[in-house]
Amino acid sequence: MSSSPLLPPSTLGILGGGQLGRMLALEARRSGYRVAVYTDERPGCPAGQWADAEFNAAYDDRHALERFLQRVDVVTVEFENIPDACLEIVEAVKPLRPGRKAIHTTQHREREKLFLRGQGIACAEFRIVESLAQLEQAVQELGRPCVIKTAAFGYDGKGQHKVNADTDLADAWKDFEGHHAVVEQWVPFVCEVSVVGARGVDGRMAVHGVVENQHAHHILDVTIAPARVGPEVVEQALELWEAVAEGLDYVGTMAVEMFVTAEGRVLVNEIAPRPHNSGHYTIDACITNQFQQQMRAICGLSLGDPGQHTPSVMINLLGDVWPSEKVHPDWDAVLGHPRAKLHLYGKAEARARRKMGHVNVLGETLEEALESAIEIKQALGIPV
Repeated sequence: MSSSPLLPPSTLGILGGGQLGRMLALEARRSGYRVAVYTDERPGCPAGQWADAEFNAAYDDRHALERFLQRVDVVTVEFENIPDACLEIVEAVKPLRPGRKAIHTTQHREREKLFLRGQGIACAEFRIVESLAQLEQAVQELGRPCVIKTAAFGYDGKGQHKVNADTDLADAWKDFEGHHAVVEQWVPFVCEVSVVGARGVDGRMAVHGVVENQHAHHILDVTIAPARVGPEVVEQALELWEAVAEGLDYVGTMAVEMFVTAEGRVLVNEIAPRPHNSGHYTIDACITNQFQQQMRAICGLSLGDPGQHTPSVMINLLGDVWPSEKVHPDWDAVLGHPRAKLHLYGKAEARARRKMGHVNVLGETLEEALESAIEIKQALGIPV
């Protein structure tokens, strides 16, 4: 496989058909690249709407994968839960960036936590359990409260159970029986932050900075950029991101979500081997956005300037905002605002807690952007 840069009109292959693939496709098409999407979704998926070619088949369909691989020059992922057998087939034929090791590690909480521990990267104390007896031992060692999480395929708070003082462990274990689970010590954090950045084929890194995240029902609600934290927290967070990127020998855009404790300590919570919801503000507020960086990194190009030029607040738009599955909200509060930008993902049906789009609100100051974001949320009926 050649290590020379892939220039337009090379074809970028994307595994996955969601909004992250869509926004990468938009960046790639703007720069003159071609795009092929491989997804197990129906034709016309969000990413497929902007692709030159869309392959709709199961991730274990070797024949369809071979046709896809004949069409592309490099492959990336837009979500991490791609079966490892598929990644193995891809990596044997074309450059896969990020590589199989990074995706395989971060798609599974047990592997991810063991990686962090092995690298000496700060994270919450944890135990791996696969039986009620092991759960009881783990809770005894870690104390209450703590959290039980599925080891595999969890996101947006799915597959989690908080253990409080009165939690019956036998009842709690019923949802996890027959599977590995990770039990994490409860972290009494004062805020949640994340860092989105990119690492190139040459090992050089470009990081957007530290942003502050607020969640509702375990799903990202608002991102405040930059985060309202001190320089010591910023320094720790950036160092942790770099340690993760180096440890995974990462190539591409990556997000690391973190907790900040009352003592000012920063702990890694989760790693996303792809662009991230909390990096969407970069589309309108940074010199080079997270998708442009992903395109540059996977093509072996030099990375762009990640600097933020304008304070910004990102508002997540979930299906709950839609009056019904097919009826769109009144966007006047967004489109009538001179510094708000509407981004919709082209999904056919709105469902509760389904990510349908986002709004980036810019301001001369962070306070101004926050004030406008609150007004827009209220106009759209989103709880403030």
